[in-house]
Amino acid sequence: MKRRLLAIAVSGVGLAAAVYAPVSAATAPADSAKTRFTCSAGHVTAPAGTEVESVTADLLPAGTFQVPGEPPLGGYPVPDVPARCEVTVTLTHPGADDHATVRVWLPRSGWNGRFQALGGSAYAAGDSGGGLAAAIQQGYAAATTDAGVGGALDTSWALNDSGQVDTALLENFADRSQHEMALVGKEVIADVYSKAASYSYWNGCSTGGRQGYMEAQRHPDDFDGILANAPAVNWNQFEVASLWPQVVMNEKRTYPSSCEFNAFNQAAVKACDGLDGIKDGLIGDPGRCDYDPRKLIGTKVVCDGAQTTITAADAAVVRKIWDGPRSTSGKRLWYGLPIGASFDYLAASTGTDGTVHGVPFLVPSAWVSTFVKKQPSFDTSKLTYAQFEKIFRQARAEYDDVIGTADPDLSAFRDSGGKLLTWHGGADQLIPTAGTVDYRERVERAMGGSKRVDDFYRLFLAPGTAHCALSGKTDDLAALTAWVEDGKAPDTLPATLTNAGGETVERDLCRYPKVSRHTGRDAADGFRCIPAARH
Repeated sequence: MKRRLLAIAVSGVGLAAAVYAPVSAATAPADSAKTRFTCSAGHVTAPAGTEVESVTADLLPAGTFQVPGEPPLGGYPVPDVPARCEVTVTLTHPGADDHATVRVWLPRSGWNGRFQALGGSAYAAGDSGGGLAAAIQQGYAAATTDAGVGGALDTSWALNDSGQVDTALLENFADRSQHEMALVGKEVIADVYSKAASYSYWNGCSTGGRQGYMEAQRHPDDFDGILANAPAVNWNQFEVASLWPQVVMNEKRTYPSSCEFNAFNQAAVKACDGLDGIKDGLIGDPGRCDYDPRKLIGTKVVCDGAQTTITAADAAVVRKIWDGPRSTSGKRLWYGLPIGASFDYLAASTGTDGTVHGVPFLVPSAWVSTFVKKQPSFDTSKLTYAQFEKIFRQARAEYDDVIGTADPDLSAFRDSGGKLLTWHGGADQLIPTAGTVDYRERVERAMGGSKRVDDFYRLFLAPGTAHCALSGKTDDLAALTAWVEDGKAPDTLPATLTNAGGETVERDLCRYPKVSRHTGRDAADGFRCIPAARH
């Protein structure tokens, strides 16, 4: 049975864990069955600015692959992985004392003639093995890189012995190693199969989504198609902005419980659910949802068996978190948590006996403490509004050119014939959906409007969907290959959504700037795509 990777947000961590779900594999090029296969450590040309330290090749048998690491991100088996050649290439940049590993998996038989590169999550630059296994089950030759850095929550590499950011490793993580992996992966494929891949694809979500956008922006010839979902673009804005809920709670000395936060989300969904023409537990057009959390003041809710009353201070916290970070003068700095998205990650707190303090989410906290402040022990739970604004501007000044991934000029990617496909959940609790919309609109302004941009870049918004939680619930890669290879641009993206009541809902996602609007006919089939409210 063919299977593909399903990335889900893991409670308390918010990273991509691997689960598998059956899907249909894309049709292979007609001549793929005639491909020769030779698993050997052949010559690898060093990409510009690098040296090849080592090349190894191992022929691995079919069977169950145990993904390394601890659950839920690792430590689980992937059954039915085909026999494959694993080629491992280690690169270094002279003078940098770095060691970036590229892993390429190539199925012994049934290669579909395509190359798939796999992105990472949080601070991990690449895949730990689950994605590689899923890709070769579909017939792809696949590659990933560790960029010479650590795992998803490992930033021990960030500072050198002088306490300054290791610029070589940061450049690897931000951009350089993904491009070099693309070059090495293609060469290894051509060597093992004695023919080049017919098409090359990028596949990533979150950090992997950001990497895909960076490839389109800086290395437009690397891939024919880029699948970049819930992308961590506008890196400095959203990473620092992810601490805004902690700043608000600290300044207001108010820390609503998870149960109280959920009450606000439930009220908002109830108020805005029908704006798309049907009550189905989903906010179909978030741009039209203007629910005011002050409406909940005085409402009694039961949390952990005890009754509590929503206060004006609770509502003020929620209102500022939804609104998003602003400067001390009131100017918007970035977007807030989407209405309906879980507060559990960015607005977590803990305490006993009346003493409560915030618990910042690990990924943005590490970015601010280690990369911006260069003090890993810096306490991001105690930030004031003034400190936050200063850090926000400092991060942009220092790192936008390195890892911002916000360049709207995709003309080179367009001219190369590349196609970029993205979906983003409307209830993403880690990366504001509005930031991806903001980027898309800047591309439109830079490149001649929505219709021209749609020729090579399409964005789909998934109502009620959390971070990377649509993976495995839509055949996005098949839609991308059909666009690249057959010229069939996706106008809608069929998907399985989960509404506020936990029920599954089948829905065709509309390409931005359109949203689904129910026409009043059959509940399942009565939708049409209409222009969305602009952010």
